[in-house]
Amino acid sequence: MASALSVFQRLTGGTDWRHFVLILLLGQLLSLCITSTSVLSNKLAEYQNVTLPNFQSFLVYALLFVVYMPLTLYRLGPRKVWANIKRRFPWYIFMAAVDVEGNYFVIKAYSYTSLLSCMLLDTWTLPCVVILSYFLLRARYRWMQILGVLLCLGGMGLLIKGDMDAGKNYKAVDAVKGDIFMLIGATCYALSNTTEEFIVRKRPQYETVAWLGFFGTIINGVQMGIIEHDRLSKLVWTKEVVGYTIGFDLVMFVLYTIAPFLFRLSSATFYNLSILTSDFYGLIFAKYMFHDTITAIYGGAF
Repeated sequence: MASALSVFQRLTGGTDWRHFVLILLLGQLLSLCITSTSVLSNKLAEYQNVTLPNFQSFLVYALLFVVYMPLTLYRLGPRKVWANIKRRFPWYIFMAAVDVEGNYFVIKAYSYTSLLSCMLLDTWTLPCVVILSYFLLRARYRWMQILGVLLCLGGMGLLIKGDMDAGKNYKAVDAVKGDIFMLIGATCYALSNTTEEFIVRKRPQYETVAWLGFFGTIINGVQMGIIEHDRLSKLVWTKEVVGYTIGFDLVMFVLYTIAPFLFRLSSATFYNLSILTSDFYGLIFAKYMFHDTITAIYGGAF
């Protein structure tokens, strides 16, 4: 056991295995959150027959602001909060803006392009984060880490092949438009993740999330009023719509709360590697909720 641990530490540059297990578990918890939000979004679409990405995200940002801004003011005091926002408000606004647009474009992409295109193009976030981290955060990667990225992308490829063999793809309504939306959304996510890692390494987690909630609520609220006003006025508030909306917001709240800890303990790159398994967890939901078939190739993909 001791020799195995020493080999592990040499390969990973002396990484503490307890730290590795912690970030691994946190990453998989966030991956499960991603899966849950996808399932709840699909259920919402079934009952309301329309996608309202801004509306769904608006409640999440508002909840983050309501919970974490009072905590920030209590822990740091109004003077320190004001002094910090004067110095860093461009970073907070940028982080919130790209996060809002990432949520919007990714959700909209599923309405236009095929499932295969969405799954393939969504992985664009990972190489974007690696490149941004290299140049902006001065991150340097060892060969084992690069190998890990390639293995994760290979597993994602096997997962997509399994879906195609099972006939789970659906036709595109407007493939070009949907693919462009997905690429924009994935790029926005990469920018948001990298910016949040940059901020949270210098400032407390609760303060970072509080300002994300504040500016996200404003940006998303304005966009929602412009784009989704008519559709919201016609929305029928059934118990299913209310229940799935609350569930979606609570899961997203957990996601936004835990993600900054993972960024600080590890990196935005590790976060995006971790959430690649969300599609595998989605298969488990699909098996027990929608009675889909899981083949052996999915095990290899995981």
